[in-house]
Amino acid sequence: MRNQRPNVLLITADQLRYDCVGYSGRHPVRTPNLDRLAAGGAAFSHAYSALPVCCPARQSLLHGSRPETFGALWNYSGALPVAALPPDAYTWARTLAENGYSCAFMGKWGVNPDYDATAYGYHSYLGEAEYDEYAKKKYPDVHFTNGYFGESNPIPLEDAKTHWFADRAAGELERLQSSGKPWHMALHFSEPHLPCRPSAPFADMYDPAGVPEWEGFRDTLAGKPYIQRQQQLSWGVEHFTWDDWAPIVARYYGLISQLDDAIGKVLDVLERTGAAENTIVIFTADHGDMCGSHGMMDKHYILYDDVVRVPLIIRWSGVRHPGQTCDDFVYNFLDLPPTFLSILGLELCNPGHLQGRSLLPLLAGKGLTEPWRDAVVSTYNGQQFGLYTQRMIRTRQWKYIWNPTDIDELYQLQSDPGELNNVVSEAEHVGILQELRSRLYHRLKADGDALVSNQWMQRQLLGGAKLND
Repeated sequence: MRNQRPNVLLITADQLRYDCVGYSGRHPVRTPNLDRLAAGGAAFSHAYSALPVCCPARQSLLHGSRPETFGALWNYSGALPVAALPPDAYTWARTLAENGYSCAFMGKWGVNPDYDATAYGYHSYLGEAEYDEYAKKKYPDVHFTNGYFGESNPIPLEDAKTHWFADRAAGELERLQSSGKPWHMALHFSEPHLPCRPSAPFADMYDPAGVPEWEGFRDTLAGKPYIQRQQQLSWGVEHFTWDDWAPIVARYYGLISQLDDAIGKVLDVLERTGAAENTIVIFTADHGDMCGSHGMMDKHYILYDDVVRVPLIIRWSGVRHPGQTCDDFVYNFLDLPPTFLSILGLELCNPGHLQGRSLLPLLAGKGLTEPWRDAVVSTYNGQQFGLYTQRMIRTRQWKYIWNPTDIDELYQLQSDPGELNNVVSEAEHVGILQELRSRLYHRLKADGDALVSNQWMQRQLLGGAKLND
Protein backbone atom coordinates (compact mmCIF):
# COMPACT_ATOMS: atom_id res chain seq x y z
CA MET A 1 0.00 0.00 0.00
CA ARG A 2 1.39 3.39 -0.95
CA ASN A 3 2.33 5.65 1.94
CA GLN A 4 0.40 8.89 2.30
CA ARG A 5 3.66 10.81 2.31
CA PRO A 6 6.76 9.87 0.30
CA ASN A 7 9.81 8.31 1.87
CA VAL A 8 13.06 10.28 1.94
CA LEU A 9 16.39 8.65 1.06
CA LEU A 10 19.26 11.09 1.49
CA ILE A 11 22.67 9.89 0.27
CA THR A 12 25.78 12.01 0.64
CA ALA A 13 29.41 11.66 -0.35
CA ASP A 14 32.29 13.30 1.46
CA GLN A 15 34.58 15.56 -0.55
CA LEU A 16 33.16 14.97 -4.06
CA ARG A 17 33.64 17.60 -6.77
CA TYR A 18 30.81 18.48 -9.15
CA ASP A 19 33.02 17.89 -12.20
CA CYS A 20 33.77 14.31 -11.10
CA VAL A 21 30.34 12.77 -11.69
CA GLY A 22 29.71 11.27 -15.10
CA TYR A 23 26.58 13.24 -15.96
CA SER A 24 28.46 16.53 -15.56
CA GLY A 25 30.42 15.67 -18.70
CA ARG A 26 33.53 17.31 -17.32
CA HIS A 27 36.04 14.59 -16.42
CA PRO A 28 36.31 10.90 -17.44
CA VAL A 29 34.90 9.46 -14.20
CA ARG A 30 32.39 6.64 -14.65
CA THR A 31 29.35 6.89 -12.38
CA PRO A 32 26.59 4.93 -14.16
CA ASN A 33 24.32 4.71 -11.12
CA LEU A 34 24.44 8.42 -10.36
CA ASP A 35 23.88 9.05 -14.06
CA ARG A 36 20.82 6.80 -13.88
CA LEU A 37 19.56 8.69 -10.85
CA ALA A 38 20.04 12.03 -12.63
CA ALA A 39 18.26 10.74 -15.75
CA GLY A 40 15.19 9.97 -13.65
CA GLY A 41 15.13 13.25 -11.74
CA ALA A 42 16.68 16.70 -11.68
CA ALA A 43 20.41 17.41 -11.58
CA PHE A 44 21.62 20.80 -10.39
CA SER A 45 24.69 22.15 -12.15
CA HIS A 46 25.32 25.04 -9.77
CA ALA A 47 24.84 23.63 -6.27
CA TYR A 48 27.12 25.14 -3.64
CA SER A 49 28.28 24.30 -0.15
CA ALA A 50 27.62 27.04 2.38
CA LEU A 51 30.83 26.10 4.21
CA PRO A 52 33.15 23.53 2.58
CA VAL A 53 34.28 21.72 5.73
CA CYS A 54 32.74 18.42 6.90
CA CYS A 55 31.35 19.06 10.38
CA PRO A 56 29.96 22.59 9.97
CA ALA A 57 28.36 21.63 6.67
CA ARG A 58 26.66 18.56 8.15
CA GLN A 59 25.41 20.48 11.17
CA SER A 60 24.05 23.15 8.83
CA LEU A 61 22.18 20.47 6.87
CA LEU A 62 20.35 19.19 9.95
CA HIS A 63 19.64 22.59 11.44
CA GLY A 64 18.86 24.49 8.23
CA SER A 65 20.92 27.63 8.79
CA ARG A 66 24.46 28.82 8.13
CA PRO A 67 27.01 27.30 10.52
CA GLU A 68 28.13 30.71 11.78
CA THR A 69 24.65 31.38 13.18
CA PHE A 70 25.07 28.66 15.80
CA GLY A 71 28.85 28.69 16.18
CA ALA A 72 29.85 25.67 14.06
CA LEU A 73 32.98 27.21 12.59
CA TRP A 74 35.22 24.19 11.99
CA ASN A 75 35.59 20.46 12.47
CA TYR A 76 35.44 19.30 16.06
CA SER A 77 38.67 17.34 15.76
CA GLY A 78 41.72 19.41 16.62
CA ALA A 79 43.03 21.74 19.27
CA LEU A 80 40.46 24.53 18.91
CA PRO A 81 37.35 24.80 21.08
CA VAL A 82 34.32 22.90 19.84
CA ALA A 83 31.02 24.56 19.06
CA ALA A 84 28.75 21.80 17.78
CA LEU A 85 25.01 21.71 17.19
CA PRO A 86 23.44 20.85 20.58
CA PRO A 87 20.92 18.00 20.78
CA ASP A 88 18.10 20.34 21.80
CA ALA A 89 18.49 22.37 18.60
CA TYR A 90 15.95 22.14 15.80
CA THR A 91 16.46 19.39 13.21
CA TRP A 92 14.16 18.56 10.32
CA ALA A 93 14.77 14.85 11.01
CA ARG A 94 13.05 15.28 14.37
CA THR A 95 10.15 16.99 12.60
CA LEU A 96 9.80 13.96 10.33
CA ALA A 97 9.91 11.61 13.32
CA GLU A 98 7.24 13.64 15.11
CA ASN A 99 5.04 13.29 12.05
CA GLY A 100 5.11 9.51 11.82
CA TYR A 101 8.37 8.81 9.97
CA SER A 102 10.74 6.01 10.93
CA CYS A 103 14.21 7.56 10.69
CA ALA A 104 17.51 5.72 10.33
CA PHE A 105 21.02 7.19 10.11
CA MET A 106 24.00 5.32 8.68
CA GLY A 107 27.60 6.35 8.05
CA LYS A 108 29.55 9.52 8.70
CA TRP A 109 28.14 11.66 11.49
CA GLY A 110 30.15 14.85 12.14
CA VAL A 111 27.38 16.73 13.97
CA ASN A 112 28.41 16.43 17.63
CA PRO A 113 31.35 14.60 19.26
CA ASP A 114 29.31 13.63 22.35
CA TYR A 115 25.90 12.73 20.93
CA ASP A 116 24.99 10.50 18.01
CA ALA A 117 22.09 10.78 15.57
CA THR A 118 19.54 9.30 17.98
CA ALA A 119 19.73 12.55 19.97
CA TYR A 120 18.66 14.53 16.89
CA GLY A 121 15.49 12.76 15.78
CA TYR A 122 16.75 9.49 14.31
CA HIS A 123 15.50 6.21 15.74
CA SER A 124 18.64 4.23 14.87
CA TYR A 125 22.31 4.94 14.18
CA LEU A 126 25.10 2.90 12.63
CA GLY A 127 28.38 4.81 12.51
CA GLU A 128 31.90 4.51 11.16
CA ALA A 129 33.23 3.07 14.42
CA GLU A 130 31.23 -0.11 13.82
CA TYR A 131 32.88 -0.57 10.44
CA ASP A 132 36.34 0.16 11.81
CA GLU A 133 35.85 -2.50 14.47
CA TYR A 134 34.63 -4.99 11.85
CA ALA A 135 37.55 -4.35 9.50
CA LYS A 136 40.16 -4.47 12.26
CA LYS A 137 38.84 -7.80 13.50
CA LYS A 138 38.53 -9.43 10.06
CA TYR A 139 41.66 -7.91 8.48
CA PRO A 140 44.08 -7.32 11.38
CA ASP A 141 47.17 -7.42 9.16
CA VAL A 142 46.10 -4.64 6.77
CA HIS A 143 48.26 -1.56 7.15
CA PHE A 144 48.66 1.50 4.96
CA THR A 145 51.89 3.36 4.32
CA ASN A 146 51.23 6.22 1.91
CA GLY A 147 49.34 8.57 4.21
CA TYR A 148 46.92 11.06 2.77
CA PHE A 149 48.18 10.44 -0.78
CA GLY A 150 46.31 7.13 -0.82
CA GLU A 151 46.99 3.64 -2.17
CA SER A 152 45.20 0.46 -3.19
CA ASN A 153 43.08 -1.22 -0.54
CA PRO A 154 43.76 -4.97 -0.14
CA ILE A 155 40.39 -5.47 1.58
CA PRO A 156 38.01 -7.14 -0.91
CA LEU A 157 35.30 -4.95 -2.39
CA GLU A 158 32.50 -6.70 -0.53
CA ASP A 159 34.14 -5.76 2.76
CA ALA A 160 35.26 -2.25 1.79
CA LYS A 161 33.57 0.50 3.78
CA THR A 162 31.49 1.63 0.79
CA HIS A 163 29.95 -1.78 0.24
CA TRP A 164 29.74 -2.72 3.92
CA PHE A 165 27.52 0.32 4.50
CA ALA A 166 25.61 -0.26 1.27
CA ASP A 167 24.76 -3.83 2.34
CA ARG A 168 23.57 -2.70 5.74
CA ALA A 169 21.63 0.17 4.24
CA ALA A 170 19.93 -2.29 1.89
CA GLY A 171 18.88 -4.45 4.82
CA GLU A 172 17.64 -1.44 6.78
CA LEU A 173 15.73 -0.18 3.76
CA GLU A 174 13.91 -3.50 3.47
CA ARG A 175 13.02 -3.35 7.17
CA LEU A 176 11.76 0.23 6.92
CA GLN A 177 9.70 -0.51 3.83
CA SER A 178 8.08 -3.57 5.39
CA SER A 179 6.94 -1.54 8.42
CA GLY A 180 4.18 0.16 6.42
CA LYS A 181 5.16 3.58 7.78
CA PRO A 182 6.76 6.41 5.83
CA TRP A 183 10.49 6.40 6.40
CA HIS A 184 13.60 8.49 6.08
CA MET A 185 17.09 7.07 5.73
CA ALA A 186 20.26 9.18 5.80
CA LEU A 187 23.17 7.29 4.26
CA HIS A 188 26.35 9.33 4.61
CA PHE A 189 29.38 7.77 2.92
CA SER A 190 32.84 8.94 3.97
CA GLU A 191 34.22 8.49 0.44
CA PRO A 192 35.96 9.83 -1.62
CA HIS A 193 37.57 11.82 1.20
CA LEU A 194 41.34 11.48 1.21
CA PRO A 195 43.25 9.25 1.65
CA CYS A 196 41.74 7.50 -1.38
CA ARG A 197 42.08 3.73 -1.06
CA PRO A 198 39.94 1.98 -3.66
CA SER A 199 39.64 -1.80 -3.69
CA ALA A 200 39.91 -4.00 -6.77
CA PRO A 201 38.68 -3.71 -9.47
CA PHE A 202 38.37 0.05 -8.93
CA ALA A 203 41.94 0.48 -7.72
CA ASP A 204 43.24 0.05 -11.29
CA MET A 205 40.24 1.33 -13.21
CA TYR A 206 41.91 4.58 -14.28
CA ASP A 207 45.31 4.89 -15.89
CA PRO A 208 47.11 7.98 -14.54
CA ALA A 209 48.33 8.67 -18.08
CA GLY A 210 44.73 9.24 -19.15
CA VAL A 211 43.82 11.61 -16.34
CA PRO A 212 43.51 15.20 -17.65
CA GLU A 213 44.79 18.18 -15.70
CA TRP A 214 42.31 20.28 -13.76
CA GLU A 215 41.48 23.67 -15.25
CA GLY A 216 43.12 25.28 -12.25
CA PHE A 217 46.25 23.15 -12.15
CA ARG A 218 48.76 25.48 -13.82
CA ASP A 219 48.44 28.21 -11.23
CA THR A 220 51.59 30.13 -10.30
CA LEU A 221 49.69 31.62 -7.34
CA ALA A 222 51.06 35.02 -8.33
CA GLY A 223 48.94 37.78 -6.83
CA LYS A 224 47.16 35.27 -4.61
CA PRO A 225 46.92 35.22 -0.80
CA TYR A 226 50.01 34.01 1.05
CA ILE A 227 48.12 31.11 2.65
CA GLN A 228 47.83 29.26 -0.65
CA ARG A 229 51.58 28.95 -1.09
CA GLN A 230 51.86 28.05 2.57
CA GLN A 231 49.35 25.25 2.07
CA GLN A 232 51.58 23.66 -0.56
CA LEU A 233 54.47 23.78 1.90
CA SER A 234 52.35 22.43 4.75
CA TRP A 235 51.44 19.36 2.67
CA GLY A 236 54.93 19.02 1.15
CA VAL A 237 53.59 19.22 -2.41
CA GLU A 238 55.15 22.49 -3.53
CA HIS A 239 57.31 20.74 -6.14
CA PHE A 240 54.70 18.28 -7.43
CA THR A 241 54.27 18.04 -11.19
CA TRP A 242 51.23 16.55 -12.91
CA ASP A 243 53.12 13.24 -13.05
CA ASP A 244 53.04 13.30 -9.25
CA TRP A 245 49.38 14.30 -9.03
CA ALA A 246 47.95 12.03 -11.75
CA PRO A 247 48.16 8.77 -9.70
CA ILE A 248 46.50 10.54 -6.77
CA VAL A 249 43.70 11.78 -9.01
CA ALA A 250 43.37 8.32 -10.61
CA ARG A 251 42.76 6.85 -7.14
CA TYR A 252 40.24 9.62 -6.45
CA TYR A 253 38.43 8.67 -9.67
CA GLY A 254 38.57 5.00 -8.69
CA LEU A 255 37.06 5.59 -5.28
CA ILE A 256 34.28 7.68 -6.80
CA SER A 257 33.40 4.82 -9.16
CA GLN A 258 33.53 2.40 -6.24
CA LEU A 259 31.16 4.66 -4.31
CA ASP A 260 28.87 4.79 -7.31
CA ASP A 261 28.81 0.99 -7.39
CA ALA A 262 27.81 0.87 -3.74
CA ILE A 263 25.04 3.41 -4.31
CA GLY A 264 23.78 1.24 -7.15
CA LYS A 265 23.27 -1.63 -4.70
CA VAL A 266 21.02 0.56 -2.56
CA LEU A 267 19.07 1.88 -5.54
CA ASP A 268 18.52 -1.68 -6.77
CA VAL A 269 16.95 -2.66 -3.43
CA LEU A 270 14.78 0.45 -3.56
CA GLU A 271 13.45 -0.76 -6.91
CA ARG A 272 13.09 -4.38 -5.84
CA THR A 273 11.04 -3.53 -2.76
CA GLY A 274 8.68 -1.37 -4.78
CA ALA A 275 9.60 1.70 -2.77
CA ALA A 276 11.19 3.71 -5.59
CA GLU A 277 7.95 5.20 -6.91
CA ASN A 278 7.11 6.76 -3.55
CA THR A 279 10.59 7.77 -2.41
CA ILE A 280 12.37 11.08 -2.80
CA VAL A 281 16.03 10.24 -3.46
CA ILE A 282 18.64 12.94 -2.94
CA PHE A 283 22.34 12.65 -3.67
CA THR A 284 24.89 15.33 -2.88
CA ALA A 285 28.22 15.97 -1.11
CA ASP A 286 29.31 18.17 1.76
CA HIS A 287 32.02 19.83 -0.38
CA GLY A 288 34.64 19.10 -3.02
CA ASP A 289 38.39 18.43 -3.03
CA MET A 290 41.39 20.24 -4.52
CA CYS A 291 43.12 16.94 -5.36
CA GLY A 292 45.98 18.77 -7.09
CA SER A 293 44.05 21.70 -8.54
CA HIS A 294 46.03 24.90 -7.96
CA GLY A 295 48.72 22.55 -6.66
CA MET A 296 46.90 21.93 -3.37
CA MET A 297 45.33 19.09 -1.39
CA ASP A 298 42.15 18.79 0.64
CA LYS A 299 39.84 21.82 1.00
CA HIS A 300 41.33 24.32 3.43
CA TYR A 301 42.02 28.05 3.05
CA ILE A 302 40.51 28.44 -0.40
CA LEU A 303 37.03 28.96 -1.87
CA TYR A 304 37.68 27.81 -5.42
CA ASP A 305 34.84 26.03 -7.20
CA ASP A 306 36.90 22.85 -6.77
CA VAL A 307 35.70 22.73 -3.16
CA VAL A 308 32.49 24.76 -3.02
CA ARG A 309 30.67 23.42 -6.11
CA VAL A 310 29.11 20.00 -5.56
CA PRO A 311 26.78 17.53 -7.25
CA LEU A 312 23.10 17.57 -6.32
CA ILE A 313 20.48 15.18 -7.72
CA ILE A 314 16.85 14.93 -6.65
CA ARG A 315 14.72 12.11 -8.03
CA TRP A 316 11.06 12.41 -7.15
CA SER A 317 7.78 11.65 -8.89
CA GLY A 318 6.94 15.35 -8.78
CA VAL A 319 9.87 16.38 -10.98
CA ARG A 320 8.15 17.93 -13.98
CA HIS A 321 10.79 17.02 -16.55
CA PRO A 322 12.82 13.94 -15.52
CA GLY A 323 16.34 14.16 -16.83
CA GLN A 324 16.38 17.94 -16.65
CA THR A 325 19.45 19.91 -15.61
CA CYS A 326 18.70 22.93 -13.49
CA ASP A 327 21.24 25.74 -13.88
CA ASP A 328 19.98 27.96 -11.07
CA PHE A 329 22.17 28.73 -8.07
CA VAL A 330 21.18 26.52 -5.14
CA TYR A 331 22.63 25.54 -1.77
CA ASN A 332 22.84 21.79 -1.56
CA PHE A 333 22.41 21.64 2.23
CA LEU A 334 20.62 24.89 3.16
CA ASP A 335 17.90 24.42 0.55
CA LEU A 336 17.11 20.81 1.46
CA PRO A 337 15.30 21.36 4.81
CA PRO A 338 12.65 23.74 3.39
CA THR A 339 12.40 21.49 0.32
CA PHE A 340 11.61 18.45 2.48
CA LEU A 341 9.00 20.35 4.49
CA SER A 342 7.26 21.67 1.39
CA ILE A 343 7.22 18.38 -0.53
CA LEU A 344 6.03 16.42 2.51
CA GLY A 345 3.26 18.90 3.31
CA LEU A 346 4.86 19.94 6.58
CA GLU A 347 5.16 23.66 5.84
CA LEU A 348 3.44 24.52 9.10
CA CYS A 349 6.32 22.84 10.92
CA ASN A 350 8.82 25.35 9.52
CA PRO A 351 10.58 26.80 12.59
CA GLY A 352 11.20 30.14 10.90
CA HIS A 353 15.00 30.18 11.08
CA LEU A 354 15.64 28.21 7.88
CA GLN A 355 17.91 30.21 5.58
CA GLY A 356 17.52 28.19 2.39
CA ARG A 357 14.66 28.17 -0.10
CA SER A 358 12.46 25.28 -1.11
CA LEU A 359 13.51 23.80 -4.43
CA LEU A 360 9.94 22.65 -5.10
CA PRO A 361 9.20 25.40 -7.68
CA LEU A 362 12.35 24.48 -9.63
CA LEU A 363 11.55 20.76 -9.47
CA ALA A 364 7.85 20.90 -10.23
CA GLY A 365 7.94 23.79 -12.67
CA LYS A 366 5.68 25.93 -10.52
CA GLY A 367 5.82 29.68 -10.78
CA LEU A 368 8.14 31.56 -8.45
CA THR A 369 6.58 34.05 -6.06
CA GLU A 370 9.82 36.05 -6.16
CA PRO A 371 12.94 35.91 -8.36
CA TRP A 372 15.38 33.10 -7.69
CA ARG A 373 18.80 34.01 -6.27
CA ASP A 374 21.44 35.11 -8.76
CA ALA A 375 24.43 34.57 -6.46
CA VAL A 376 25.66 32.24 -3.73
CA VAL A 377 27.75 32.88 -0.63
CA SER A 378 30.20 30.46 0.97
CA THR A 379 32.32 30.92 4.06
CA TYR A 380 35.43 29.58 5.79
CA ASN A 381 36.89 30.09 9.26
CA GLY A 382 40.14 28.11 9.42
CA GLN A 383 41.19 25.43 11.85
CA GLN A 384 43.95 22.86 11.75
CA PHE A 385 46.57 25.03 10.04
CA GLY A 386 45.63 28.21 11.91
CA LEU A 387 42.70 30.59 11.86
CA TYR A 388 42.01 32.29 8.53
CA THR A 389 38.66 33.83 7.73
CA GLN A 390 37.15 34.02 4.24
CA ARG A 391 33.81 34.96 2.75
CA MET A 392 32.85 34.43 -0.90
CA ILE A 393 30.11 35.64 -3.22
CA ARG A 394 29.76 34.10 -6.69
CA THR A 395 27.61 35.25 -9.60
CA ARG A 396 27.55 33.89 -13.16
CA GLN A 397 30.42 36.08 -14.23
CA TRP A 398 32.32 36.96 -11.08
CA LYS A 399 33.65 35.49 -7.88
CA TYR A 400 34.80 37.77 -5.09
CA ILE A 401 36.56 36.38 -2.00
CA TRP A 402 36.98 38.62 1.02
CA ASN A 403 40.12 37.75 2.99
CA PRO A 404 40.05 40.20 5.94
CA THR A 405 43.71 39.63 6.83
CA ASP A 406 45.19 39.24 3.34
CA ILE A 407 44.71 40.30 -0.27
CA ASP A 408 41.21 39.76 -1.64
CA GLU A 409 40.46 37.68 -4.74
CA LEU A 410 38.39 38.54 -7.79
CA TYR A 411 37.93 36.16 -10.71
CA GLN A 412 36.24 36.79 -14.05
CA LEU A 413 34.74 33.34 -14.48
CA GLN A 414 33.65 33.44 -18.11
CA SER A 415 37.16 34.16 -19.37
CA ASP A 416 38.94 32.40 -16.47
CA PRO A 417 36.90 29.35 -15.37
CA GLY A 418 39.95 27.84 -13.65
CA GLU A 419 40.21 30.89 -11.35
CA LEU A 420 43.87 31.38 -12.22
CA ASN A 421 44.10 35.17 -12.51
CA ASN A 422 43.28 37.33 -9.52
CA VAL A 423 42.19 40.68 -11.02
CA VAL A 424 41.25 42.38 -7.76
CA SER A 425 43.89 45.10 -8.13
CA GLU A 426 43.00 46.04 -11.73
CA ALA A 427 41.50 49.53 -11.90
CA GLU A 428 38.89 48.61 -14.51
CA HIS A 429 37.15 46.33 -12.03
CA VAL A 430 36.68 48.88 -9.22
CA GLY A 431 32.96 49.16 -9.92
CA ILE A 432 32.16 45.44 -9.82
CA LEU A 433 34.40 45.04 -6.78
CA GLN A 434 32.46 47.68 -4.90
CA GLU A 435 29.15 46.10 -5.94
CA LEU A 436 30.16 42.60 -4.86
CA ARG A 437 31.53 43.79 -1.53
CA SER A 438 28.25 45.57 -0.81
CA ARG A 439 26.17 42.54 -1.83
CA LEU A 440 28.32 40.25 0.29
CA TYR A 441 28.03 42.52 3.32
CA HIS A 442 24.25 42.72 3.14
CA ARG A 443 23.90 38.97 2.65
CA LEU A 444 26.16 38.19 5.61
CA LYS A 445 24.35 40.74 7.78
CA ALA A 446 20.94 39.34 6.85
CA ASP A 447 22.10 35.82 7.65
CA GLY A 448 23.47 36.74 11.07
CA ASP A 449 27.20 36.41 10.37
CA ALA A 450 28.92 38.16 13.28
CA LEU A 451 32.03 38.85 11.19
CA VAL A 452 30.38 41.96 9.72
CA SER A 453 28.94 43.24 13.00
CA ASN A 454 31.73 45.70 13.80
CA GLN A 455 32.76 48.98 12.19
CA TRP A 456 36.23 47.81 11.13
CA MET A 457 34.90 44.97 9.01
CA GLN A 458 32.23 47.26 7.61
CA ARG A 459 34.93 49.73 6.58
CA GLN A 460 36.59 46.99 4.53
CA LEU A 461 33.46 45.95 2.68
CA LEU A 462 31.49 49.19 2.50
CA GLY A 463 34.18 51.82 2.80
CA GLY A 464 36.79 50.29 0.52
CA ALA A 465 39.41 50.37 3.28
CA LYS A 466 41.21 47.30 1.94
CA LEU A 467 44.69 46.80 0.50
CA ASN A 468 44.63 44.66 -2.65
CA ASP A 469 48.20 44.53 -3.89
